[in-house]
Amino acid sequence: MHRYQSGLAMKACQWRRRDRIMKIAIDDPAKPDVYALLQEHLKSMFALSPPESVHALDVSALKQDGISFWTIRDGSQLLGCGALKTLSAEHGEIKSMRTATNYRRRGAGRALLLHIIHEAKSSGFIRLSLETGTAQSFIPAQRLYASAGFLACGPFGDYKVDPHSLFMTLDLSLYS
Repeated sequence: MHRYQSGLAMKACQWRRRDRIMKIAIDDPAKPDVYALLQEHLKSMFALSPPESVHALDVSALKQDGISFWTIRDGSQLLGCGALKTLSAEHGEIKSMRTATNYRRRGAGRALLLHIIHEAKSSGFIRLSLETGTAQSFIPAQRLYASAGFLACGPFGDYKVDPHSLFMTLDLSLYS
């Protein structure tokens, strides 16, 4: 059973899962442990896809205006990270979703995804989209997004059709 507790203006929240409490909060992507996780993410993306098909953001890009960045932690242990990028007043994009390898399939990714969806809806977005890979190793992420209601769609924003990219979107007006 998951229980969600929001903090003031969604700056931080807690997820309870069994006997663990995971805290989601706005964070600095340049913090050493977060930076290391983002470097692992970029390295993995370049290993799985050709360079022209890698759309993951580096730390400097994640610090730009129009991007909100969160981490999820169990105590001081970093479990994962994710970001919300504003594309327009009504459209947001999920970026840099990553769960640390040792903490996958324990609910951290789902908790962070639901938090980002809530933030997008609270920000007035009516559409939330993402780009993920098509290789076999991306299937767990694709399933996670689909389980939250995301559907396959065509390219959005500045993306082009790419056999190494799967585009997904969620109509937030239908999301409760």
